Amino acid sequence: MADFPVLKTGAIAQYPADRGTLFSTQVYRFLDGSEQRFPAYGAALHRWLIRLDLLDEGELETLKQFIESVGGRSGSFSFTDPWDGTFYSNCSLEGDSLVAILRGPKRGASEVVVKENR
Repeated sequence: MADFPVLKTGAIAQYPADRGTLFSTQVYRFLDGSEQRFPAYGAALHRWLIRLDLLDEGELETLKQFIESVGGRSGSFSFTDPWDGTFYSNCSLEGDSLVAILRGPKRGASEVVVKENR
């Protein structure tokens, strides 16, 4: 399985970056107005918004090739949380392609959303 690429500096993400937790609850409403709730999956899922700025052409190309090699959102890969170093073995992308902006030499930028799978 592929690993999410790291930058030349060894970092996975740059600041500002965001992370969140996703919960899923099923709700059944009955005719008498009462409700029954239960989780759709056992534990919360994690999601990261990885913003990358001041990348050189090589780093942008590495990121592009990675997204193509895993097949966009249909593929899976391992990811290490940049905040606490936790390793997640089953993650995927929320998009199928990479939007990269090259403003000049060593001035590339991109955003990638990574989500944990179950």
